[in-house]
Amino acid sequence: MGTIKHLRWLDHWVGLPLCFLLTLARRLIDLAQRTTQTPPRSVVFIKLVEQGSTVLAYAALRRAIDRLGKETVYFMVFEENRFILDAMKMIEPANVLAIRNRGRLTAMADMLRALWTLRRRRVEAAIDLEFFARGSAALAWLSGCAVRIGFHASGGEGPYRGDLMTHRLRHNPYLHTADTFGLLVDALELPPGSLLPMAKTHGAAPAHADLPPQVAPSDAELIDVSSIVQSALAVGKCSSLILLNPNCSDILPLRRWPEPHYVELARLLIRRYPHVHVAVTGAPAERSAAEAFVRRVDSPRCFSLAGRTTLRQLLVLYCMAEILVTNDSGPAHFATLTPIDVVTLFGPETPQLFAARSPRNHVFWRALACSPCVSALNQRTSDCRNNTCMQQITVQEVFAKVCEIYDRRALANAASHEAPAAAARATGT
Repeated sequence: MGTIKHLRWLDHWVGLPLCFLLTLARRLIDLAQRTTQTPPRSVVFIKLVEQGSTVLAYAALRRAIDRLGKETVYFMVFEENRFILDAMKMIEPANVLAIRNRGRLTAMADMLRALWTLRRRRVEAAIDLEFFARGSAALAWLSGCAVRIGFHASGGEGPYRGDLMTHRLRHNPYLHTADTFGLLVDALELPPGSLLPMAKTHGAAPAHADLPPQVAPSDAELIDVSSIVQSALAVGKCSSLILLNPNCSDILPLRRWPEPHYVELARLLIRRYPHVHVAVTGAPAERSAAEAFVRRVDSPRCFSLAGRTTLRQLLVLYCMAEILVTNDSGPAHFATLTPIDVVTLFGPETPQLFAARSPRNHVFWRALACSPCVSALNQRTSDCRNNTCMQQITVQEVFAKVCEIYDRRALANAASHEAPAAAARATGT
């Protein structure tokens, strides 16, 4: 939590005056030199945090690569968040500008190095995928890119982030985030000007259009993760696995479904399916909480994998498991790169804008009058301290959905194994 608070503090108290001063500098420079603009031939995307949103940016990255070529598309991101780019294999590894978030001096040095790289390679366009973060807007201008595309506060909509973009787009809070990111790329073909609305086109794509590529684990990876699972088991061998992710990022703790609900869900699943194991996932910092969770469930078929896997191994684990139940957070989006079914629990945000675009994503959302209470326009903050929107999602309805999915997958798996056997019997082999 400390890191998130620190980043928000910096974005407000440092980012705000920085964007103001850079805006003055931009206007002075624009008065001194007038340049004609040609269509850009290279672009950098700036998205420092939130790996889940990076998955939603897949279609936008695909558009940019199709137009400009893979070798001229760059991405600036915090180092701990680049793994999802590597998993999607969209950006050339050498074109990922990773910022190590290991203290202010290290982060500053890496940012200066990344900006120097963009200027040295003469990257011509920057697309700021952050909604209203000030730091990313400043980076877009400091990159030296002649074309800068990002959101602009207008008429009181959204927090101030200066006037640093050549293409200043108004945020449309009714478009899914994946569509919004795609329209930022489309703005590359628009002339610069004053405040631009979104392109006068149909912004919404089909719900399951342009899904990201599926991860294909190697045999060695499957063996490694199987060993991790087996070593974490108290007894027996895991033949069928359901995953629970009771955590969510520190950016928005209101997204947590109550832990007692997860505990009850685990107990019901273990009781319903005698051959199923239930595993709790989480980051290394969540390991002790996950172990306490397992003790509350009090079953040898419930165990913790929190902190035991790398992020790449987590994707391999998703390939091996049947179902993931998670709060609205990064894992719901990572899972779209794998065959797993996901039950995602929404509350303070809306699935209409942030749900993973996959036919295997199953959403619960109460849509209370107060929900969603956070948005890009309020920098995803809320005064709410009682997430009734999450508490009202009942254990029984989530349990019923998980059982429905599990039974359907079990039938499909049985049919897929029976088909070759039936064919062999028919041919006498």
